[in-house]
Amino acid sequence: MSSWSSSVVNGGVSFWFADDGLPDVREPLTGDGHADVVIVGGGYTGLWTAYYLKKAAPFLRITVLEQKFCGYGASGRNGGWLYNGVAGRDRYAKLHGQEAAVRLQRAMNDTVDEVVRVAAEEGIDADVHKGGVLEVARTPAQLARLKAFHEHELAFGEKDRELYGARETAERVRVADAVGSSWTPHGARLNPAKLVKGLAAAVEALGVTIHEATPVTEIRPKHAVTPYGTVRAPYVLRCTEGFTASLKGQRRTWLPMNSSMIATEPLTDEQWAAVGWAGRETLGDMAHAYMYAQRTADGRIALGGRGVPYRFGSRTDNDGRTQPETVQALRDVLVGFFPALAGVRVEHAWSGVLGVPRDWCASVTLDRTTGLGWAGGYVGSGVATANLAARTLTDLVRFDSGQAGPTGLTALPWVGHKVRKWEPEPLRWLGVQGMYATYRTADRRELLSHSARSSRLARVADRVSGRG
Repeated sequence: MSSWSSSVVNGGVSFWFADDGLPDVREPLTGDGHADVVIVGGGYTGLWTAYYLKKAAPFLRITVLEQKFCGYGASGRNGGWLYNGVAGRDRYAKLHGQEAAVRLQRAMNDTVDEVVRVAAEEGIDADVHKGGVLEVARTPAQLARLKAFHEHELAFGEKDRELYGARETAERVRVADAVGSSWTPHGARLNPAKLVKGLAAAVEALGVTIHEATPVTEIRPKHAVTPYGTVRAPYVLRCTEGFTASLKGQRRTWLPMNSSMIATEPLTDEQWAAVGWAGRETLGDMAHAYMYAQRTADGRIALGGRGVPYRFGSRTDNDGRTQPETVQALRDVLVGFFPALAGVRVEHAWSGVLGVPRDWCASVTLDRTTGLGWAGGYVGSGVATANLAARTLTDLVRFDSGQAGPTGLTALPWVGHKVRKWEPEPLRWLGVQGMYATYRTADRRELLSHSARSSRLARVADRVSGRG
């Protein structure tokens, strides 16, 4: 392992919290309680749901229960991509028709601006910069996929998307070997921890009760059970994303997929001149084992990808600590994209889990017979999707309780979507490990072959995983 690795801050939840400071933990639950709505999970989904419900119906008694502190999970560890991607859109087009999926996509496009709007309205300074999303291709096979992806997005109504060649791509970001890119304006960079901390404060200011350090062990109709007491409410909403497997009876509901990130030291003006990136777009690629990155407000590069993708038995990590070989692999990606940064120091590394349903489709559900609701399964696209899911869950609760009628959101195709559970162990572990090993092998073969055809291995992995 390189000598630089000893100086990396590893874990501590994430760089975002190291940079902005861990929050003071709110008081835990101290006994049984009652509410009109109890929300399990203090991340983006739970907090946005509390926000919109309380705004729409100030008389509601809303309680949020969070096992550590708000933003401890994916909401405080992600790559800060506020963008219009939604997991499962193509499957929803097959199930409900193209127009239904287009409505979902348009709602996602609008959601980017909705998050920016509310953050400004509530005085939440989350380092938001709306520079769009740039996804690059670096091999002939990636370029073929990029062009197909670009046309596919146009078919879902994204008429303001632009396709660039190598020269135009370099004018935006100088990625080594980039042969093309696709850009959408529907994206922004932000600091995830600042957003979730500001949102929690805004929710609390509205009169919502938040109990932190309060793990929920079981959810059943009208009950959220914790070691310190049970909160009873007509509506119990599960907003636990990658931590869903820790709840009783939910071990195989959503798989906690691991994603890892690094953050560099602040780059010098000379280094930024070599990289470009003046537009501060969020940056991704068309590899099968893809990367994602942003230029942070203080001049670093934060870059992520899959490390160890899954832990046996749906276990989650310990405060984001990351294997040294994963840190090295992400640094290799960084230098591969930007050779001029070969000497740059990595200052922080961390990991977190995201929720993956068996069919890779995000969804929102309210069971009107039990009052149980849930939203999630974002498969890594949750920063914006959580907001749309929360507004949808809000409208479902208000409709069910007679406060309002159906809305455009309650008619979106992801509402009430059902999916089978993941396989039991060891099949779950073997399948995920094999899938990502296959994707990495496919990327290596495409790099060496110079063929415009995508590797057959990746297509096999897509079918086996349920993504294809």
